[in-house]
Amino acid sequence: MNNGFDPFDHASLIVAHDEGNAFDAVVPPIVQTSLFTFKDYDDMVATYKGERVRPIYTRGLNPTVRMFEEMLAKLEGAEDAIGFASGMAAISSTVMSFVEPGDRIVAVNHVYPDAFRLFGTHLKRMKVEVTYVDGRDEEAVARALPGAKLFYMESPTSWVMDTHDVAALAKLAKQQGILTAIDNSWASPIFQQPISLGVDLVIHSASKYLGGHSDVVAGVVAGSKDLIGRIRSEAYPYLGGKLSPFDAWLLIRGLRTLPIRMKAHERSALTVAQRLQAHPLVETVCHPGLGNTLPPGLSGTSGLFSFIFRDGVDVRRFADHLDLFKLGVSWGGHESLIVPGEVVLSQKAQPNSAAAFGISPRSVRLHVGLEGTEALWSDLEAAMSAASSG
Repeated sequence: MNNGFDPFDHASLIVAHDEGNAFDAVVPPIVQTSLFTFKDYDDMVATYKGERVRPIYTRGLNPTVRMFEEMLAKLEGAEDAIGFASGMAAISSTVMSFVEPGDRIVAVNHVYPDAFRLFGTHLKRMKVEVTYVDGRDEEAVARALPGAKLFYMESPTSWVMDTHDVAALAKLAKQQGILTAIDNSWASPIFQQPISLGVDLVIHSASKYLGGHSDVVAGVVAGSKDLIGRIRSEAYPYLGGKLSPFDAWLLIRGLRTLPIRMKAHERSALTVAQRLQAHPLVETVCHPGLGNTLPPGLSGTSGLFSFIFRDGVDVRRFADHLDLFKLGVSWGGHESLIVPGEVVLSQKAQPNSAAAFGISPRSVRLHVGLEGTEALWSDLEAAMSAASSG
């Protein structure tokens, strides 16, 4: 299933910074400071002229944040990376660094809901047009791309887990001279490296698998030095979504166990997905790993997927009878979570937009955590039994 890929090959990249820590600490100390002083006048002038690169103010550069950025860049096979205070800060800063009024973006269907709302509100006010296209239809993508400034992707996509041939789509965009960006939060750099597939910029909600402990909200973008430098100079200082040193330290901690956690999420979630697929109350399971081979570009699968109940199942009763699975947004940590589609469809903010995400009122999104496969399956079975009884 994993195409011969060994996530533990990434271990040397993750621990590359363990040598040379201050005080010979095995864990990098946190540089928790708002500003940095200069040894003399000439040092300050040289820094402000750009002749010397060094921290000035933590909103711009901080050693702990920089360590996380360098580690993530290596994992993604990128030249550079830049951290943010949230995934949405990473998305908005990336888009606003490269898109101007009058430009057009092409985006695949079923992108992350808040990215969809950003595109439909703030970008609309900026007079930026957004064209949505089925990323599985390469001919449709080729027709939509000409004249666009940015091609924004996810694979797999939110909720419905559509997968795309990312390399083929990136090639189509490159032929048109169009910048490409992809949200890679679902697969993490352990199971998908879009830079190697020809994508220009890779975005993560680092709150998810990169952090892995549900105790940090953060984002990150990886790419070439030139593109990351543009984001760092044109959006990062002024939108203010900087990553804090403590959150960067938590992310460094999370990256150390990322390969092990991703394999555990993969094993447990695939088992649960296969059993749901065979369950009489389930109509459809949306999980990229259920086929005989993985989609192009993916070397493994994570713990997030969705399924749709057949008619007659009481989703509310199902949710309320779960014990190990908790009702909660986000994903990527130890805990197993569910979000019923009915809840998303009832959201007050742009309630009709949920249809654009492909969400069925009978759907449930699962994040399969690390509590133990058999215990999680027993929890789901008991709740499904309660949901189907009178």
